Amino acid sequence: MFRRERSIPLRGSAAALCNNLSVLQLPARNLTHFGVVHGPSAQLLSAAPEGVPLAQRQLHAKEGAGVSPPLITQIHWCVLPFRVLLVLTSHRGIQMYESDGSVMVYWHALDAGDASLVQAAFARGIAASGHYVCVGTWSGQVLVFDIPTKGPNIVLSEELARHQTPISDIATEPAQGQDCVADTVTADDSGLLCVWRSGPKFKLLTQIPGFGVPCSSVQLWQGTIAAGYGNGQVRLYEASTGTVHVQIDAHARAICALDLAPELLSAAEDTFVHIWKLSRSPEDGYIEVEHCHGECVPDTQLCGARFCDPSGSSFAVTGYDVAEILRFSSI
Repeated sequence: MFRRERSIPLRGSAAALCNNLSVLQLPARNLTHFGVVHGPSAQLLSAAPEGVPLAQRQLHAKEGAGVSPPLITQIHWCVLPFRVLLVLTSHRGIQMYESDGSVMVYWHALDAGDASLVQAAFARGIAASGHYVCVGTWSGQVLVFDIPTKGPNIVLSEELARHQTPISDIATEPAQGQDCVADTVTADDSGLLCVWRSGPKFKLLTQIPGFGVPCSSVQLWQGTIAAGYGNGQVRLYEASTGTVHVQIDAHARAICALDLAPELLSAAEDTFVHIWKLSRSPEDGYIEVEHCHGECVPDTQLCGARFCDPSGSSFAVTGYDVAEILRFSSI
């Protein structure tokens, strides 16, 4: 069971974008960072465990070419083995900052030359895998950046071109040194999932076809893909083969966010957040799912949800036209 805790006020509401909440916990300092985007700016907030906001910072999308300010599409903390970067995507490019947002260390402009007049260029979908940061684009390409241990010498090392529609989300999981292990999954607006093994050259392991519904959010758990779709379904696939383990009719509206810690959290536009326990059957190894908790945020179009700690004992959600981050903790 979870109970509502003290909310964290925002200067404005969260934009109606999927995965519009990023959380970074700093146990050593007893702080949690929250990131939310709206329009051309992103809000960074630091809060103590009791929810008291301690600091706020606003980041703006780098202008690039164009007259109007670019809209930010996502913000996400990428935890690499040796540093933490804050990555911000927009209609003009990709910005990478030190974890507190104080210093921008890299700026990658999007080449909008391939975008048609009816299709806007943008980047969306951010994840870290080893010492790489992967970022999706409107064209379906995934840009892979090689991140040094320190400093701004970030290099675009590879462009993955297996998707035909805009990337919607990217998820990764430590490969733990095993060969042929799927540790990265990319999703797009057609519902197609591509499963990769990261490295100096990313290798495509399998593709999981869509079924006419966008995949808005993905997560990886012990070699299993959890994918949330626009029809409210959550599907669990074997990452190495693409086999469907479980299909959950989890929500009545489109899913806006998934998270793992180690339970699976799903949030959707139907105002509900659900928490599911995942386990493997000792007999046949198949995934088993148990519903643990459901929370309704009345009259709210949810757009982001994240666990706030690795144990999954607390989570936070954002909603469109709601000027606060709602927090819940286990009883």
